[in-house]
Amino acid sequence: MGERCCAAVVRVLVLQAAWALSGGQVRYSVPEEAKAGTVVGRLAQDLGLEAGEAEARRLRLVAPGRRASVEVSGASGALLVSSRLDREELCGKSAPCALRLEVLLERPLRVFHVQLEVTDINDNAPVFPAARKNLSIAESSLLGSRFPLEGASDADIGLNAQLTYTLSPSEHFSLDLQKSNERNVEPELVLTKSLDRETIPVHRLVLTATDGGRPSLTGMMELVISVEDANDNAPQFNQSVYKVQLPESAEVGTLVTRVNATDADEGLNSDVTYTMTNFIPPSGKDVISINPNTGEILLTTALDFEEVSVFDFRIEAKDKGTPALLGHCKVMLEVVDVNDNAPEVWLTSLSVPVPEDASLGTVVALLSVSDRDSGENGRVRCWVWPASPFGLEATFAGSYSLVLREALDRERVSEYEVEVRAEDGGAPALRASRGLRVPVSDVNDNAPSFAQAVYTVLARENNAAGAELARLWARDPDEAANGRVSYSVWDGGLGVGGGAAGSSSTGVGWRPASSYVSVDAESGRLWALQPLDYEELQVLQFEVRAVDAGEPPLSGNATVQLFVLDENDNAPALLPPAGSAAEAGGVAAAAEAAVALAGAGSESGTLWAWAAWGAPAGQVVAKIRAVDADSGYNAWLRYELWEPRGKGPFRVGLYSGEVSTARALDEADGPRQRLLIVVRDHGEPARSATATLSVSLLEAAEAALAAGSSSSSSSLAAVSRSAAGVELGAGAASAATNVWLVVAICAVSSLFLLAVVLYGASRWAPRAAVLSAPGPTTLVCASEVGSWSYSQRHSRSLCVADGAAKSDLMVFSPNFPPPPPAPAAKDTQPEPSALLDTWIAAGSSCEVA
Repeated sequence: MGERCCAAVVRVLVLQAAWALSGGQVRYSVPEEAKAGTVVGRLAQDLGLEAGEAEARRLRLVAPGRRASVEVSGASGALLVSSRLDREELCGKSAPCALRLEVLLERPLRVFHVQLEVTDINDNAPVFPAARKNLSIAESSLLGSRFPLEGASDADIGLNAQLTYTLSPSEHFSLDLQKSNERNVEPELVLTKSLDRETIPVHRLVLTATDGGRPSLTGMMELVISVEDANDNAPQFNQSVYKVQLPESAEVGTLVTRVNATDADEGLNSDVTYTMTNFIPPSGKDVISINPNTGEILLTTALDFEEVSVFDFRIEAKDKGTPALLGHCKVMLEVVDVNDNAPEVWLTSLSVPVPEDASLGTVVALLSVSDRDSGENGRVRCWVWPASPFGLEATFAGSYSLVLREALDRERVSEYEVEVRAEDGGAPALRASRGLRVPVSDVNDNAPSFAQAVYTVLARENNAAGAELARLWARDPDEAANGRVSYSVWDGGLGVGGGAAGSSSTGVGWRPASSYVSVDAESGRLWALQPLDYEELQVLQFEVRAVDAGEPPLSGNATVQLFVLDENDNAPALLPPAGSAAEAGGVAAAAEAAVALAGAGSESGTLWAWAAWGAPAGQVVAKIRAVDADSGYNAWLRYELWEPRGKGPFRVGLYSGEVSTARALDEADGPRQRLLIVVRDHGEPARSATATLSVSLLEAAEAALAAGSSSSSSSLAAVSRSAAGVELGAGAASAATNVWLVVAICAVSSLFLLAVVLYGASRWAPRAAVLSAPGPTTLVCASEVGSWSYSQRHSRSLCVADGAAKSDLMVFSPNFPPPPPAPAAKDTQPEPSALLDTWIAAGSSCEVA
């Protein structure tokens, strides 16, 4: 019967074998434990070989890596079983069990792949780990108590390895099968009836395992159950699971909870001890401990929610019975977070310094903020303190950018101390901060600026070349090269001056300021290049430019008004007498004469005058005219009669220079009086000039004729007097004939009329306007005799017909000292208006105030 079965199997396998020439592989299937010589398949035929070709071409089988259990018949070309095939030995529990073979065919050489599948047959019975299993069960075990049993194993696979269990009949126990996975079941012994050791101390049962093969095979194991007496109640906890919450700030020694297990037994069987097992995480055994007698669970180490938030462990209660019984419960300790971690602020990147012209939104720093707490305790808000041009922008969770919100100005704030503060949402809230130093780099955005827009500088004339006049300073709030200032004089300055008295009124005209002054490029020290002359230059206005070294350079300007202060460096100069050739020659001739007299220094010149005998007191005989090239107080002249001293017949007006009779003249005074007159200014020290006046005393008619000739400025008489120097006495006058007298009278009258016309024309002729520009600068000087001022806001022009133009004498309202005592009212100090008229009559030119 076995042979018929094998033949049927072979036929089925042959019919199922498929040969795929395109793939070059032949598949066969053979059951394990097939007898040697069993034909697996007609290999030569399936490979398409003719009869006898398999042997001729040496068809043979190659099984790499393992022992071949099949072979190829050389004569028939069939694949035969050569030795025992054991699927469990070849493949174990793997399914399917396929053997890969190679078939070689020569002339030509070809390789064919043959896959041989060894199918499983139920040739292995179930096997238990041991033939006997000893169990000890307390008699107090409750109904339904389960006792796991070790199952059997089957080396086969598939249906042949599927096991079922049966238990020999018992009134106390039954068998329950628990499916552990899809293929295996685990048997459990269930107590169905209370045990009584006194009735049956040992129960012997047989556990049988049966596989699913055909025919099925079985395996058995004997169960020997010993019933133990006494402690038949295990400790029982009042809760299977204890859930406890404890704040992480709990102190060491805090009571976590108390567990309680009870044992229904009496005596030692009900005495319970507690132990802890199965810690998750394992570090929990160092955090908590339990009192083995009372069941109190205490905290032994500080909790940290950020490290472990939940502890799971089991409590085992064990009685002292024999055998001891156990009870179990689970404890879950949940750590509650408290706000015990302050936020942390980390600086990731810092880009400094920040240019002061940086655009808004420029990122200055990158920061990260974190808090190890959870929930509200870990929710952090950030801000910048104090208020500054910087702000925070959140990029993503926990990351911030410190950006520029407002424009920077390094000159206002050159460096910012910024503090980034973080605060969590706990109660109380915890804070953290991180300080940042943000310097601001300079750009050249500020031009140099002078402290004053206009500088007023006073300098005395005749200063030494190189003398320091002033120090100018321009402030540039930038730093380094951007704030390094250099100074220069801008050659756009204008020198305003006037000519000396008696000279042509030419002035200095337009000249660059750099010809007078220079400024040190680094220090701003203003110094004179040459001595200044007030008579040449009174006011010099120019600009000083300050330029920084930035890129591009910026500049600022300041106006400097240099006022030259007059020094008494010019002595009074005598003017020729009225009606002389110099005067008749016009203004230019008068100026030349004044210059000539001034060039003579203090040497006296001789002037001539005539007076009639019997002239009353106070009659003006002559007028001494002088001018001083200085200005102001230094040009204010006074006249003194130096010789003869005492009570002479003549006197001199103190400020008018008029020589008048001090008393009535008589023949006792002689034919001629020689007067020495000193002209002094009011400078310190005072300068003076002397004039010699020769007064001839004549008869009344002769004196009238001489006076007429003098007032008409007869050039013939002047030349005669100055060239010959002849003294006119009473005898010479009587020698003149009547004819010449008539001619002289006519000539004098004509010249007198011409002089009157010229005087009127020059008196009322239009004057050139004196220019003045508005400005804040005012120069005020004062002295014991009065005060005068130079102002750009007001101007006055005083002009006379005779004398050279002069623009340096300033009009003032003098506060005169009391006049010296004099016998006549003429010598008293004149009123200011009279003094002004005196100056005009003396040839003072246009004065500007």
